[in-house]
Amino acid sequence: MNAAILAFSSLSCFFLSYYFYSRFLAKKIYKLDSNIVTPAHEFKDGIDYVPTNKHVLFGHHFTSIAGAAPIVGPAIAVIWGWLPALLWVVLGTIFIGAVHDFGCLVLSAKNKGHSIGDLTGKVIGKRARALFLTIIFFLTWIVIAVFAYIIATLFSQFPTTVLPVNIQIIIAVTIGIIIYRTRFGILIPSIIALIVLYAFIYLGTYFPVSLPAFVGGQVESWVILLFVYAFIASVLPVWLLLQPRDFINSHQLFVGLGIMYLGLFIVHPPMVAPALNLEVEGGLPWFPFLFITIACGAISGFHGLVGSGTTSKQLNNISDARVIGFGSMLGEGSLGLISVIASTAGFATLAAWKSHYSSWSAAGSMDAKIGAFVNGGAYFLKEGLMLPDGFGTTLIAVIVISFAATTLDTSTRIQRYITSELGQIYNIKIFTNRYIAAAIAAFTPLILIFGGEDLSWKRLWPIFGATNQMLAGLSLLVLSVYLFRKGRKIIYTLVPMIFLLIMTSTAMVLSLKDFIKSGNWILSVLSVILLSFSAWIVLEAINIVRNMNRKDYHLEELV
Repeated sequence: MNAAILAFSSLSCFFLSYYFYSRFLAKKIYKLDSNIVTPAHEFKDGIDYVPTNKHVLFGHHFTSIAGAAPIVGPAIAVIWGWLPALLWVVLGTIFIGAVHDFGCLVLSAKNKGHSIGDLTGKVIGKRARALFLTIIFFLTWIVIAVFAYIIATLFSQFPTTVLPVNIQIIIAVTIGIIIYRTRFGILIPSIIALIVLYAFIYLGTYFPVSLPAFVGGQVESWVILLFVYAFIASVLPVWLLLQPRDFINSHQLFVGLGIMYLGLFIVHPPMVAPALNLEVEGGLPWFPFLFITIACGAISGFHGLVGSGTTSKQLNNISDARVIGFGSMLGEGSLGLISVIASTAGFATLAAWKSHYSSWSAAGSMDAKIGAFVNGGAYFLKEGLMLPDGFGTTLIAVIVISFAATTLDTSTRIQRYITSELGQIYNIKIFTNRYIAAAIAAFTPLILIFGGEDLSWKRLWPIFGATNQMLAGLSLLVLSVYLFRKGRKIIYTLVPMIFLLIMTSTAMVLSLKDFIKSGNWILSVLSVILLSFSAWIVLEAINIVRNMNRKDYHLEELV
């Protein structure tokens, strides 16, 4: 099968879904009304609530949700064959991921910018809100640790990326000041910033930077610096660093994706990997674990946290939610798609692919995950566009790190919000302080990095994917109850919700059996807690729906 034909067909599906399906959802299901005053205007404070140009906000939202996960997940999942991975990326993105992201953003923007966890209290009940926020806190805690570790590993593995990635911070602050403190337009500064960034990517190939290890090894030392940076980024006004950094990254990432696809269409290589390879040595069953392994590339609960945590507070007009919520998810699907193709058609021969994916343990290592994408993408650039090996490899690695870094920034800010909301629920006033909440968000994940083998992020990773997808299912549950209460059709959120909850619960139960069998009691207890909390939230939602017609049953008003 020709990889270029598969890519073109899949991208055409994304285009058609935006043109038709997103328009239907906006008009008939989510009912966007441009006259609604968004939280960015209602609570404008210049720090978190900032009315933002939709193109800038699209850049922030897209780069925040498109972390390393839609690259890593497909790069592992193709071990079961390229066909199931590609189908899940395309169909999951259109009918589950985009519907989820769009809905969470709209629901939050219509209700004062509250997070999806906080809104659970308004839609379902106060008990469900506390349970939901606890699940979110746990998920975001892992996300911060894992993405910091991924970035630190890539800095160590590709020292040529250190200079261009870190120069982005200086460029971003400069752009933020130019945009918000002068009347200078955004187009020219962003083009100049992009040119400077690519110049530093070129310079980075000649000036690699290795960090002296001051805590443990080089990776651990990078982790410490990344957490310090995440703390600072989470308390700065969004216009100063977060928005412009993400805006610049969005240009870089779209250019990077564009040239990878261009190289692919020029080379038009065959899919050397098998379409189906369901029997994997030492591997997990493809169902349900395919849908857990490819998370963000098709559907991710984390996206709902971004949409309702930071993006909704910057939405200038509710009508912008369509391009930002639905459109950004299609962008992430495009990233997941190129990861599938780079990890299959990016190999010269079937024998080379089989060597890389010889077993589950071989495909699941950190070097293998990133290596398949980076080397495959660099192959398209070299063969299709004649770019030098070193530049192409650095460019792809910078793209991966940039995706991961923007997710780290946003995750820490979201965790700051969640910590404050939990502080309000349990009346812990110190947690509502912006700096204390940010410190908890940025530095407690160190426990997962330095907490020993039983508490390391590597041991927690097996339930990260399931927790992320379960959170997406619960967010779709909240959306379904909201739409039901508003008297609208719920089938477009209900069917994806049922699929996700069944699939994630099955995966978590199967994993729980292995945890108990191996004596891993930490993961066993965490799995039981997550399954119990999720079931409790579902029961609370069922109770709300059953009692809606009772005259003595009062429900909080929703917009």
